[in-house]
Amino acid sequence: MSQNITPEVTSRRNFLKKFGLTVGAASVVTSLGFLSSCSNDDEMVDLLTTDGQTVKVKKSQLKVNLKEMQVRGREGITGKKFVMVIDLAKCRNARKCMSACQDAHHLKPEQHHINVLQMENAEGTGSFYMPKPCQHCDNPPCTKVCPVDATFKRQDGIVLIDNERCIGCRFCIAACPYSARVFNWSEPKQVEGDENRVYDIELNVPQKKGTISKCLFSADRLRIGKLPYCVSACPNGTYWFGDANEDAVTNGTSKETVRLSTLLEQNGAYTLMPELGTKPSVYYLPPKDRLFDYENTELNYLGEEEEHHG
Repeated sequence: MSQNITPEVTSRRNFLKKFGLTVGAASVVTSLGFLSSCSNDDEMVDLLTTDGQTVKVKKSQLKVNLKEMQVRGREGITGKKFVMVIDLAKCRNARKCMSACQDAHHLKPEQHHINVLQMENAEGTGSFYMPKPCQHCDNPPCTKVCPVDATFKRQDGIVLIDNERCIGCRFCIAACPYSARVFNWSEPKQVEGDENRVYDIELNVPQKKGTISKCLFSADRLRIGKLPYCVSACPNGTYWFGDANEDAVTNGTSKETVRLSTLLEQNGAYTLMPELGTKPSVYYLPPKDRLFDYENTELNYLGEEEEHHG
């Protein structure tokens, strides 16, 4: 169905674009009050641009639908089917992926959307490191048990949580076989500006006490054509990310783009617990031909990186 766009709307969009702002996007981090109440259209309000700069604009330029971010966040990006490939031979436990994720989603040191685990296939076979995010299953058990439709799967394959709907029942935590969810038992970490942010499903910020948090595949970054925070932060080329519909994934370190099907077939890729029928969107490449010698060091479970791993 076609949508009529008035000159006023066009003018407002052009105005916002000048400052790197988008209507209803996560970069608009002002309060619900001025968006829902425009009694004085000439009143100046502060906005945060996508490059972190503060600008003052009139309320008259910001007459947007409050639900736009929520609707867009639930629909996802048309025509996409996002996938991640993790090369276990390249992970050196730098934990940059963890810290980048924690910073982006305002997580406390003990909270993880992605965690790096020490693994061993069998005794005597040697250990390796395995990053474990949410698997963003094609058949996710978590969405089926939520009584309020707070957790849902989008058309682009990403599984998200709407903390405006979440009631904290934790049924989804019990249903997830990958232990990919965390519960906010206490007040979440607050950073400057959070008190005035409009809630963004794709970033899951600001979070609330008594609600669920999890890996989002950095849906807010994908919205603007960028790789996820964890993928971009890894210094060792551990992560590939892309679109299964295009059969293409890009390495976060080298920026090389290859065929997804070829990468999986030639490297013996596998998914976690395939017998459950969850059909994960995260693939692993076995830790063969490692580029480094494994060092048996104790992991810091608070997410602080080991100095000698760099």
